[in-house]
Amino acid sequence: MELPLTITAHDITLPETIEAAIREKALKLDKLNGHLIGCRVTVEGPGGHHRNGGPYRVSIDLSVPGSELVINHKEAPDLPHAIRDAFDAARRRLEEYRDLQLEKRKDRPSLSID
Repeated sequence: MELPLTITAHDITLPETIEAAIREKALKLDKLNGHLIGCRVTVEGPGGHHRNGGPYRVSIDLSVPGSELVINHKEAPDLPHAIRDAFDAARRRLEEYRDLQLEKRKDRPSLSID
């Protein structure tokens, strides 16, 4: 399935290699879950208002059936590190969501027809 992916950049121009890495990581998340409806990745550059630039920030919004999972502003001094941290957090959040959904299924009473 082709995952609807939106990549937005603020205060930075993303090189094609970075966009490709984001696409690859988003596809891995889709393979992990299989039920992603959408993925929005926002990358914020360090901006020009700090003396040393400041950290890069990455946030990810994942749409799954019946819910939205938000991974807020993972920060790091370099962009690849911030992207890695954000997608690692997204993977953990998806795993928690999957486990919760499996637990809900187990708790459901089964219907038996006699």
